[in-house]
Amino acid sequence: MQDITPVTPARQQRALWLSTFAMGVCFAIWVIFSIIGVKLKQDLGLSDSQFGLLVATPILTGSISRPLLGIWTETLGGHRIYALLMLVVAGFTFALPYAAHSYSLLLLFGLGLGLAGGSFAVGIVYVSAWFPREKQGTALGLFGMGNAGTALTGFIAPQLLLIMEWQKVAQIYALAALVTAVLLLLFAQPDPLLLQRRASGERPAPLAVRLAPLRNLQVWRFSTYYFLVFGGFVALASWLPRYYMGVYGVDLAEAGMLAASFALPATLFRAVGGALADRFGARRMMYIAFSVCMVGLFLLSYPSTHYVVDGIRGPIAFTIAPSLAERAIVLCLLGMVMAFGMAAVFKHIPTYYPQHVGAVGGVVGMIGGLGGFILPIAFGVMNDLVGIWSSCFMLLFGIALTNLLWMHFSILKMNRDRHPELMADTDLPEIMAAQEAARHAKVAADAAQQAAQAAAAAADAARKLKA
Repeated sequence: MQDITPVTPARQQRALWLSTFAMGVCFAIWVIFSIIGVKLKQDLGLSDSQFGLLVATPILTGSISRPLLGIWTETLGGHRIYALLMLVVAGFTFALPYAAHSYSLLLLFGLGLGLAGGSFAVGIVYVSAWFPREKQGTALGLFGMGNAGTALTGFIAPQLLLIMEWQKVAQIYALAALVTAVLLLLFAQPDPLLLQRRASGERPAPLAVRLAPLRNLQVWRFSTYYFLVFGGFVALASWLPRYYMGVYGVDLAEAGMLAASFALPATLFRAVGGALADRFGARRMMYIAFSVCMVGLFLLSYPSTHYVVDGIRGPIAFTIAPSLAERAIVLCLLGMVMAFGMAAVFKHIPTYYPQHVGAVGGVVGMIGGLGGFILPIAFGVMNDLVGIWSSCFMLLFGIALTNLLWMHFSILKMNRDRHPELMADTDLPEIMAAQEAARHAKVAADAAQQAAQAAAAAADAARKLKA
């Protein structure tokens, strides 16, 4: 029988921080085209639409691989799947320089290194297995700090490009992935749920059973939430260097730093969001995240505009043009509340679907990741067609509004289904008084009916006695 290693705080912390470090390396690789892609755009003469596709291609495989990776992790163990995934990613990253002159080959290799994004599904299953339900929000929030890899690429890759060719930068990233794979092979341990299943001889559940929760509309609602808060985060982390260079004319190094000022708060505050979701509830944090996102995206959507108003004494000209610093501050706040939303969504999953974290978490992560794939392409197409730099924020504003309305009305419906008496509740005092009077009248009518029945019974008894 397989020996079950006891769960201790030291083993929990080892699993948590190894997973977080590995995810950080994976996410740094996952968005590498956001920086070296700018060089490739210049070298290959790519349009904004082609650049958007290049940036988004790794996001595609990182997204669609998540459900399968989550299920494999539940079956084979996160310690093995994580190390194998890192080895594959390292190989594709090493191969990138050989595609330097072929856009098609870059897209193909981008699909391979995009598997780095699937590390999120592996880590969600692996980390949640080490912690009890009441601590999973905090633990998964800390694990989500692996998003720091996106900020790391924004900080470090532009600096490396100042002193070396992009091909050397790719090789450094590949070496980091290889070293991380070795660390996982040496130090990662099987999770306690996997060991319990092995010790009891429990066979893995059939695929149909694992995928059964996907019939619930709630799973797809969670997925659309994640499409915004995670997909929007990944898309903006990839797109912002190009945005800052186009709007404000900054160089690549400064654009990367500005993009990192958005990505870094999303990394640091994800752990805070997990703790707040544990304390105050995931639903409340979702309301906060969507509401603040809407306000921030509305402000960012407003393009620099010049007005001329016919005044009393003649034309009055004025300009609404947010400065670079103002936009960067709003984006920093947007990254923070997106992190709250990410943590809140994944707080829901082990709570509602404790036996299906791999499948449900994988699908939610997949849809969120697909947001990171679809949105940069949409940003590029909108730039080419609409010709307004802030059109990317207009699109995200519409998605945020849709999510907030869907969540709010779904919650109202759920509450009414559970508590039908809420359908009759009202704040209008005259209606409440009428309802109260109707209740009293019904009670009086019932009492009168009972009295009439009693009188009829007494009269009948009297007739019988008289006879």
